[in-house]
Amino acid sequence: MDRIKHLDVFYHERKVGTLALYKKYFAAFAYEQEWLENGFPISPFSLPLEKRVFVPRIDPFDGLFGAFADSLPDGWGRFLVDRLMIKKGMEPAAVGILSRLAIVGDSGMGALSYRPALLLNEGISVVELDQIAGECENLLKTEYSEELDQLFRLGGSSGGARPKILTKIDGEEWIIKFPSYDDPKNIGEQEYAYSLCAKECGIEMAETRLFPSERCAGFFGTKRFDRRKSDNGQENKVHMLSVSAVLETSHRIPNLDYHLLMKLTLEITKDFSEVLRLFRLMCFNVFSHNRDDHSKNFSYLYDEQAACYRLAPAYDLTYSSSLNGEHATTVNGNGMNPNMEDILAVADKIGIRKVQAEKIARDIRDCVNDMLVAYLI
Repeated sequence: MDRIKHLDVFYHERKVGTLALYKKYFAAFAYEQEWLENGFPISPFSLPLEKRVFVPRIDPFDGLFGAFADSLPDGWGRFLVDRLMIKKGMEPAAVGILSRLAIVGDSGMGALSYRPALLLNEGISVVELDQIAGECENLLKTEYSEELDQLFRLGGSSGGARPKILTKIDGEEWIIKFPSYDDPKNIGEQEYAYSLCAKECGIEMAETRLFPSERCAGFFGTKRFDRRKSDNGQENKVHMLSVSAVLETSHRIPNLDYHLLMKLTLEITKDFSEVLRLFRLMCFNVFSHNRDDHSKNFSYLYDEQAACYRLAPAYDLTYSSSLNGEHATTVNGNGMNPNMEDILAVADKIGIRKVQAEKIARDIRDCVNDMLVAYLI
């Protein structure tokens, strides 16, 4: 494959700017003049609305700014892309970063799209969920599947470690997940129970469902929060930035604390109610033993009408451990067993009243203990 050296970046049908390969490994970026006059900063710290050429560091995103790295698949999605490249006689390590963005085209998470797009395959057919789960399992065990092209079409732009597909249900876009090789067989049922508990705890989440299966208790599905229906019923893409992208830091390195996330959220949103939303989520993660709370599992959405960012709905909530069993994001510096004292210390540092913080934390603890008792080991 010839390395792509230029890509145009679009938001809906508006050209945002241009990416150009610089010194072989860096994707330099410059805004379009019209976007400078009427657009918004697609990454508030790294890419302010300024007429200049922005050049990223090589780390942590291989010469990309985080806003564009968020468009790329990781985990399962990258695994599928690389396997399909090999099938087509391509060497994944030789495919440049702009070529990978071109493969994403307009299918990535969030609202940014890239032209010219590079299609690895076309067309799609409907497949029964149990069959997809079987093919995912086969691919994970053997790195081979006769349905590789189909799996790529359904999930090649997705992120996260678990196999998943991006599909439409009743005209709306959903993500449906399948067990990975080291997941408990009831992982779908577990994540669905966590989503119901989180909602009961006052945590905003997109609509979730447990899709039936003959292989297991069911497959977890969630409506995509980076898609939003307009008044005329059309589904529009929403610009999204993970914390990893905003801070230009790898989610594979546990280098964050919830106090920093609170400060970042207040800075990004300018709204203290968004800090309270994050505080609730922190409490839920602590009490439900969701320790895979890394920087890609928190995101912000851009509200174009209000011209501001807000915290995205919670996602990827389930019983989980991170490196050495510690929280990927520490609570007052404590990653192994954060307690109520740590929770209240984080609240105090950001300015949440102690009485309010205690009530939120105790209510969430009690709700988790009541609803998730079967999963808390």
